[in-house]
Amino acid sequence: MSRRKHSVLAGMKDIAPILVGVVPFGLVAGSAVVRAGFALPEVVGMSLIVCAGASQIVATTLFIDGAPILVVLGTALIVNARMFIYSASIAPVLSEASARLRPLLGHMLVDQNYVATMTQGRLRLDVSIVPYYVGAWLALAGVWQVSNVAGAVLGPLVPAAWGLDFSVPLVFLALLTPSLKGRTAVSVALVSGVAAAVLVPLLPMQTGLVAAIAAGMAYGAWRDRRTGEEPA
Repeated sequence: MSRRKHSVLAGMKDIAPILVGVVPFGLVAGSAVVRAGFALPEVVGMSLIVCAGASQIVATTLFIDGAPILVVLGTALIVNARMFIYSASIAPVLSEASARLRPLLGHMLVDQNYVATMTQGRLRLDVSIVPYYVGAWLALAGVWQVSNVAGAVLGPLVPAAWGLDFSVPLVFLALLTPSLKGRTAVSVALVSGVAAAVLVPLLPMQTGLVAAIAAGMAYGAWRDRRTGEEPA
């Protein structure tokens, strides 16, 4: 087996435990698009292009409520603003990718792929990191597409309570658990969680989430310098 193929398969394998939380999220996202009055082609297109569950659900909810299209787009972009932070963090790790490939890798940047690559892939000496990243995304995209389509088809059977309040915490718990290795990681998670609990209700348009991420990163960088542990 070539190193490239091995790396792709390694990425798919490492991300597999995280995908448990993606299925209910995809069901909710797919059913939300149908409830907004769209059909199956729009479900597939939106899940491929937007490639971000929270933004997809928020956008379709605002659309149902009759919000202006600029408000819908602006809110979706703000909800997804954490990707700016992710991209700045992961860019050095994927620096071996060609300039032509980097825009595509940017499209593949989602929470689950970021976590798998940063907490596992970059630490493995037996893989090439770019194929690993692509492999993780392929597994994630496959599960996401299937669950979106299932949500669209089974929309009336998806419980109404399975909204953002249910699905988003489930997804991020699945992301968080494998990465809690070492005191720095645990303390960064606690700082980020407390900051989010305080700032999200206070700041408008989900900007509290971005501020909480920045607070966790700042604390983690400070602790790394102080203790010399592996960066969280």
